Amino acid sequence: MHFGHTSGVDGPATIDYGLIGNSRVMATVEHVDDPDDPRLADYVGLTDADRRRRGDVFLCESVLVIRRAIETGTELQSVLVTPAKLVELEPDLAALDVSVFVATQPVMNQITGFAIHRGAIAAATPPAHATLDALLTAPTIAVLESINDHENLGSLFRNAAAFGVGAVLLDPVTVDPLYRRSVRVSLGHVMTVPHRRLDDWPAGLEDVRRAGYQLVALTPSADAEPIDTVPVTGKVAFLLGAEGPGLSSAALDAADRHVRIPVSPAVDSLNVATAAAIAFHHRFRAG
Repeated sequence: MHFGHTSGVDGPATIDYGLIGNSRVMATVEHVDDPDDPRLADYVGLTDADRRRRGDVFLCESVLVIRRAIETGTELQSVLVTPAKLVELEPDLAALDVSVFVATQPVMNQITGFAIHRGAIAAATPPAHATLDALLTAPTIAVLESINDHENLGSLFRNAAAFGVGAVLLDPVTVDPLYRRSVRVSLGHVMTVPHRRLDDWPAGLEDVRRAGYQLVALTPSADAEPIDTVPVTGKVAFLLGAEGPGLSSAALDAADRHVRIPVSPAVDSLNVATAAAIAFHHRFRAG
């Protein structure tokens, strides 16, 4: 396999990646200098106020996350990079038939609406959702209620991947795991840990229980059991709520047991992603 740039007389440049199997793969590369180019619509105005995924794509920001997408077989619809990041990503794009748009850092900042220091972002097709029955086979899962911070959600998915949590279920109001910031903070692990919504909330928790799970609610309440009492065998579903309000009374009532992570009296509670990591690790080290 070799790398080289070629270009037609009037057409865009291509990166010649040599033979992949029996065919020659050519990623189409075009330099852009117009922030209003309609082909870049998926990347326009990605400010923090824009909390929603765009249509039928989600965004993978940074070289690392784009590589994770490629490793997991996620379909990339296009890639937007600075010249320096194109050089980094060339080997990873070798087997892909994808449009790659190259812009200077100032132009990329104009397109996205902020200083995108990572210099690489891709528009990708969302993964297909697994069925609930398929997800309710893992020994350990997480069930999330009202998680409203994208970075906390991304960290939680990264922790789930690190400690062998097999699936994540989300209530109807938890934010979108495929929002750009969540994907980035998770280091792309929202693509490796399967997830889906439990639309019937909290009644859907009964489906989890019927699948053989013990529902373990994490709470800072002083009368909850210490985390060390969580079973190390059998199927466990950890219930986690947003920082501040925590789990609703309905979710707490549906749980089989309440557990807490002992902390210093000077601190009333932990960040939800931190608490999740401790709980996940408790199960992981036992396995």
